[in-house]
Amino acid sequence: MSLTEIDPLIALGVILATAVTDMAYVFFNAAVVARHRMRAANWSAVWYLLSAFAVINYTGNAAYVLFAALGSWLGAYASVTWLVRGAAPTLPPHP
Repeated sequence: MSLTEIDPLIALGVILATAVTDMAYVFFNAAVVARHRMRAANWSAVWYLLSAFAVINYTGNAAYVLFAALGSWLGAYASVTWLVRGAAPTLPPHP
């Protein structure tokens, strides 16, 4: 497949899936730092389910990796922006 054979809807789906995947990854890490086991486990499951969509689609056409990278960048940027607006997680005191 070539760049001319890219389906715009699949490309958009890959962008959205990787954006939300990166957001889930950031929220997973925030939950781990805050030591919230259930929240971390839930975000981890969401992270893997969403990443499967992108991988399945760009293995058929390597050009979709570019859309995955764009979605990844957008997801990380948006989720860190959202986390900064909320309360910063605090680390437990050292024993």
